[in-house]
Amino acid sequence: MLCLRILGAIFSSLTLAAVFGAVVLGAIFLIYGQGLPSHDELASYQPKTISRIYSGEGHIIDEFATERRLFASADEIPDLVKAAFISAEDKNFYSHAGYDPAGMAAALRDAIVSRGANLRGASTITQQVMKNFLLDGSRSAERKIKELILATRIEGTLDKEGILELYLNEIFLGQNSFGVAAAAQTYFNKSLDDLLPEEVAYLATLPKAPSKYHPVRQRERAIARRNFVLREMNENGFLSDIEYEMARKKPLKTVQSGDFASFRSNLPRRDYPTDEIRRQLTRDFGTAEFFTGGYSVRATIDPTLQQVAAQSLRLGLEDYDRAQGVYHGTGQVIAAEQLGDWRAALSKLDVPRDIVINQLWRPAVVLELMKSDARLGIEGIEGDAHILPASDVTWAKKQNSDGSISKSAAKRVKDLLSVGDVILVSPVVNPEDGVFVNWSLRQVPKIQGGFVAMDVHTGRVLAMQGGFAYQHSVFNRATQAKRQPGSSFKPFVYAAALDSGYSPATIVIDAPIEVDTPQGLWRPKNYSDKFYGPTPVRTGIEQSRNLMTVRLAQELGMPTIALYAEKFGVYDNMKPYLSASLGSEETTLYKMVSAYAMFANGGERVQPTLVDRVQDRNGKTVFLHDQRSCDDCRTPDLMAGRLPKITSNRERVMDPVTAYQLTAMMEGVVERGTASRSVNLPVPVAGKTGTTNEAKDVWFVGFTSNISAGCYMGMDQPQPLGRGAGGGGMCGPVFNRFMEVAIERYGAGEFTVPDNGTFININRFTGARLQEDAEGDHVVAEFFRDGSEPIFGVAFDGGFQVSSNMPMFAEGETEEMQQVITSTGKTITVAPQASFGSLSSGGLY
Repeated sequence: MLCLRILGAIFSSLTLAAVFGAVVLGAIFLIYGQGLPSHDELASYQPKTISRIYSGEGHIIDEFATERRLFASADEIPDLVKAAFISAEDKNFYSHAGYDPAGMAAALRDAIVSRGANLRGASTITQQVMKNFLLDGSRSAERKIKELILATRIEGTLDKEGILELYLNEIFLGQNSFGVAAAAQTYFNKSLDDLLPEEVAYLATLPKAPSKYHPVRQRERAIARRNFVLREMNENGFLSDIEYEMARKKPLKTVQSGDFASFRSNLPRRDYPTDEIRRQLTRDFGTAEFFTGGYSVRATIDPTLQQVAAQSLRLGLEDYDRAQGVYHGTGQVIAAEQLGDWRAALSKLDVPRDIVINQLWRPAVVLELMKSDARLGIEGIEGDAHILPASDVTWAKKQNSDGSISKSAAKRVKDLLSVGDVILVSPVVNPEDGVFVNWSLRQVPKIQGGFVAMDVHTGRVLAMQGGFAYQHSVFNRATQAKRQPGSSFKPFVYAAALDSGYSPATIVIDAPIEVDTPQGLWRPKNYSDKFYGPTPVRTGIEQSRNLMTVRLAQELGMPTIALYAEKFGVYDNMKPYLSASLGSEETTLYKMVSAYAMFANGGERVQPTLVDRVQDRNGKTVFLHDQRSCDDCRTPDLMAGRLPKITSNRERVMDPVTAYQLTAMMEGVVERGTASRSVNLPVPVAGKTGTTNEAKDVWFVGFTSNISAGCYMGMDQPQPLGRGAGGGGMCGPVFNRFMEVAIERYGAGEFTVPDNGTFININRFTGARLQEDAEGDHVVAEFFRDGSEPIFGVAFDGGFQVSSNMPMFAEGETEEMQQVITSTGKTITVAPQASFGSLSSGGLY
């Protein structure tokens, strides 16, 4: 009886203890279960993923992300990858209900046996999901209780595959890689399907502490942990004994240890177009959304034309820089004590490595100055005995640290450089056989510029170069730099005139003008400092006559000119000052090129874009640029010789007759005007030069029937570019080089002639009407609007007085030109410099 009473007491005590414990435990779970985050959100969770930019051919050209994550659904994740993480983190994952009592007991036993030396976690994958998504990472009993509660709840909401999908896409695996798909690229440059057992096992070692298992710094520890995961995979039946033994003996090969090329190395270097796409889409979608939304962006850039545009602009900028004959260098120096390991020191310096002008420019360091030459160490080239010959530096005078310039050009390399100087060099090769000749000294010019080319029908930007080198300056001078367009603005004045009843044959007086302004008396002049008397409108734009343009602007009224400029998108709010008719107000090259595209396409509005289409992470199109309709494109079969008909629904901003008249006049700029010496293409081309007061900004914007393109050059802090600088001579060749390739790729033809007009022969010097069979250099066939007979013999003076004893040029006489020899030995033809008085007027020619 005594034994029974004792046993009864023990049983009662245990029962009461159990009940009390259950009550206490229930109370704890009830208290901590209040106000927990909703686990239902996980069912519709969308993780932060990479937004990628693709070329028209579907190749990745750039990517942007705050967390580098590539989402992979449970169906896309190979079983081998799942097995590795389950073996490493939670071998009972498929059988427990969110938490693992056996695992918790084993962890407690190990801690007791080792007296605290062997502490390991017992969290299941489900618990880790709860911690990562809904809780903070604090190590506390309270957080652990909440984790358990949420783990049991989520098991009733999502199946095991759904939980595993969240886990394998969310976990941080080091090297700014989130999720297994991104980590596979980061460490092995492979897709998940291509991973080997030893590679998936290494990835499964990383969730606990990626830095502890770095493949280079902690190589031995990483291999030991990887082999542990392989053994677990073998014991759990995921790997056969043979597979396990083979994988265990494999070395740890990764991108970080140099065994594989990195994924980023296969992408083009980041450049102005993709950075501009990033800038525009973060403005449209928001920075956080674009960097985390997993968007797929189809860019408009043509990679071939982009390379041509970059090289052509760089050639133009370097030609000007070389002509100045001053070497200013990189400003970087490697200290003498670091020259023993110059490669490591050079690799850490911020110098551009993305410059290609025929050959790649490379950073280098001067290791030794010899009698005349110098010995170099060159990044990416074996050896340290490369020679920079004295003959390659004789073009330059040295710019000293105080800004002064040496009096004479260098004769030896030591006249320009010192030991430790970091420079840029390019290999010179024989153009006939490609054999290396010598290394050549190079420098990033102080002058900068931009180039843009776009489809005139769609506004798709085919090429964009925002400066000499993106790695030298990320500032995009094509879209961000606001500069005076100078005479490249004049076509908008002439467009307003043509729409107001003027014709290409209308006579405007080219004579002196005086305007009284609050800043003083303004006396605009032509670039030649001459006057030409009664002159047809055509000649005014071909020869870029400032005085004719000002008279037209005065006659039409500057509010009218401003309306046209705003309608074409050149300005948002143009000030109606008379000097603005010569391009004195600032705008961007991007806006100018898109405005010229509207001349080329017959007067329809073009919205410029660097993006064709944007799709969200689910493949839904959220932006589509081209809104034109093409019903025939849905037809499975078209009749032979029939092209799909595309219906344009764009706004018309200019009468097609006006657009064609303006285009024909700007063809004259290229054929015999201010661009005739630099633009020479086998197809019809129209365009306009622009050179601002004191040649601080030089431009050329032009177009074929398919492509509009423009170039701008100038100092970032505006300053005169010197004698002989002009849009035709500096930007014209850039445009010409680019268009030679663009025409080969996209073709070009005659400009479309509107139906409602008639051609009449005109004397281009006097504006007089000629017979239909007239021939000669003075004959030009002008296009006139039907129903609007041209009026001949009437001259417009804009309301300004005209002196009776004004010196005039004879018929056919052109501006006085003179030849100048540059510092590189080239002979160029320039006009004499004109003075614009006290008030900057923007356009020169």
